Amino acid sequence: MRVLVVEDERNLADAIARGLRKRGMAVDVAYDGDAGHEAAFITRYDVVVLDRDLPGVHGDQICADLAASGALTRVLMLTASGTVADRVEGLQLGADDYLPKPFAFDELVARVQALGRRATPAAPPVLELADLVLDPARRVATRAGVPVDLTNKEFGVLCELLKARGAVVSSEELLERVWDANTDPFTTIVRVTVMTLRKKLGDPPLIETVVGAGYRTAEVGA
Repeated sequence: MRVLVVEDERNLADAIARGLRKRGMAVDVAYDGDAGHEAAFITRYDVVVLDRDLPGVHGDQICADLAASGALTRVLMLTASGTVADRVEGLQLGADDYLPKPFAFDELVARVQALGRRATPAAPPVLELADLVLDPARRVATRAGVPVDLTNKEFGVLCELLKARGAVVSSEELLERVWDANTDPFTTIVRVTVMTLRKKLGDPPLIETVVGAGYRTAEVGA
């Protein structure tokens, strides 16, 4: 899941980003409304965690512009004011959820995860291919009933490939969906991650390379 945090309180923004990354999400951070507005329209994010009172472009404007664009990006609006009137106003602007400060971090994570599930076409809660079972909510992978120990990035790549249901997913798409903006676009990290993922999954191979195009799940037993 790709998340953008737009928050001008740097310590809070960085703390949110660190916590979400520990939960396996790819997270970018913008510390003002101008940078947040630009980032939200350059990259396709699943969720934007958006402070309402931002310097530069106001959070209300970012929210309204995202809603007007028709993007699938979901918006979780944060604000120091938690009155009913403020919540209603934020939702009317196009926010998908609203969380007053201060908040419990576990609640923030749960809301981001729930919004992320709504940001993409519906996928089964558990993804399966042959004897491989992937449970994104619990972040558990098994093959033939045996747990497979995956890093966050390996898990993310595998999840994107399984959700594609046999369609080719390019390295660029994987880089955008699983890694954050600090990753060098010319890196070989996707190829290396797929290579280690194949080794961990074992035989018969479950991931195919489509030369010049990307990767897809294999037709096991075909």
